[in-house]
Amino acid sequence: MNRASAIVIATVLLIGAAFAQPPALQPGPEHKKLDYFAGTWVSEGESKPGPMGPGGKMTMNQESKWMDGGFFVVIHSDFKAGAMGNGTGTAFLGYDPQDKVYTYDEFNSSGEVVHAKGTVDGDTWTWTNDMKMGSQTMKGRFTEKILSPTSYNFKYEMSADGTKWETVMEGKATKK
Repeated sequence: MNRASAIVIATVLLIGAAFAQPPALQPGPEHKKLDYFAGTWVSEGESKPGPMGPGGKMTMNQESKWMDGGFFVVIHSDFKAGAMGNGTGTAFLGYDPQDKVYTYDEFNSSGEVVHAKGTVDGDTWTWTNDMKMGSQTMKGRFTEKILSPTSYNFKYEMSADGTKWETVMEGKATKK
């Protein structure tokens, strides 16, 4: 092969590589597990008096749908929490394949932002996060115990040190 032919072949290969697109990412089996949360959910529970407020009955309605592409579930919610107030929120459930954890990112009408990491073990999902309360950083743990394809119990706990946990809220969610 002469030098001119080698240059032409190399140029064609380089141009082809420059315009070749990598294969589109596809959701994996971890993403498919999030399908459980898609749909219309109604939650009822009880908040305990404590650092988050005076406590009392709470209700929440959620509309959860897959975002195009199948990587994230988008959750639109409205909640009523008695003396603690009412509001709305938008959250995104996903899976981070690099860190091998589920992700939960919420933004609500109270100005709160929640970033949590999650794991699933059998029928139990556990979400953990850190949050600022004044000058103190508290740890949060939200646990969802699946009871059936259409219901789960939930519990939210807080801890100053990550070892002694205090229940802040408990309840049940039902898919409609």
